[in-house]
Amino acid sequence: MSRLTVHHLVPRQKKGTGGPTADLCPACHRQIHTFFDNARLARELNRVERLKDEPRMQRFLAWVRKQDPDRRVKVRSGRG
Repeated sequence: MSRLTVHHLVPRQKKGTGGPTADLCPACHRQIHTFFDNARLARELNRVERLKDEPRMQRFLAWVRKQDPDRRVKVRSGRG
């Protein structure tokens, strides 16, 4: 992966500025913010392990691992 983005594990809008972050590929970062609203990210999915264990993210991660890392992939919509 040639480029990573910084994801605030507690969203900045939920007082996550200065908090823990994770370096993610752009596709995973976009997918997280497409699937989940900031309230859920702050409340439940505020650690990398919790994000990886979430069923929709598990399916996405299994799929994205098979893709060309330099290709911009489209993210699926649908929050829940």
